[in-house]
Amino acid sequence: MSIDARSPSNMRPSTLHLPRGSWATVFECLCAHFPAIKPAVWQERIARGRVLDAQGQPISLLTAYREGFKVHYFREVPAETPIPFEESVLYVDEHVLVADKPHFLPVMPAGEYVEQTLQARLAKRLGNADLVPLHRIDRHTAGLVLFSTNRESRGQYQALFRLRQMNKCYEALALALPHLNFPLLRATRLDAAEPFFRMQEVAGVANTETRIEVAQRLGQHWLYRLYPVTGKKHQLRVHLAALGAPILNDPFYPEVTGAPGSPDDYSKPLKLLARGLGFDDPLTGERRSFESRLRLL
Repeated sequence: MSIDARSPSNMRPSTLHLPRGSWATVFECLCAHFPAIKPAVWQERIARGRVLDAQGQPISLLTAYREGFKVHYFREVPAETPIPFEESVLYVDEHVLVADKPHFLPVMPAGEYVEQTLQARLAKRLGNADLVPLHRIDRHTAGLVLFSTNRESRGQYQALFRLRQMNKCYEALALALPHLNFPLLRATRLDAAEPFFRMQEVAGVANTETRIEVAQRLGQHWLYRLYPVTGKKHQLRVHLAALGAPILNDPFYPEVTGAPGSPDDYSKPLKLLARGLGFDDPLTGERRSFESRLRLL
């Protein structure tokens, strides 16, 4: 598919296979499928060439509807609030990119965030619409994110995560736990909780595993090093909170103090950092190791 690198977000679009219906045009189908988006918005997007067919060519308001017709469209959010923190690129070659993400910046477009995301910023900076994150970290978490820069080799790097051949190290500042012996292994079962954006430990066979070490004892708070074996949503945040040491400034655990959509307090970043990544390059066999330049202290 050919995507115009001059597009505002300079990133890959979302894709929709048109559902079954009796619409005359693709435009009518889009209006019905996305009732929250006004027809005038779709008209304007189509006029700007922001809705494409399977070959990457702009459609028109008169493009005929067909069930299963593939449509590519670019998500847009009007008047996005700028996030006043900058990412940095630590390494890039023809296959991968390693970025250092600041707190509060999402990795990928979602909800109210489109342009103000790590993926969009890097795609625009590098002029690479094929830039895709190989994993994610929470918006509230800072640190390393590995991207694929080449769709031809992407699957080989994705397999490192699926086969658990990617070594990840995090750091967290949280309450001291002098009554526990470290290092320790936390292996529990996580499942969805209420509200919908939270996770919780439940009874059953463990589906998460984290090795926890103490890096520095700093009085009331300790600096922990966390080595996740699995990669469930909020795994590190839940594991530490369950031990009695919620991460400093965590808005979700152990209790919700800042729901999604509420204004960020930039003076209180979550004290969680994706500090290190290490892996054997699947193309060369070379050992690759990267370390964040950011610090929690």
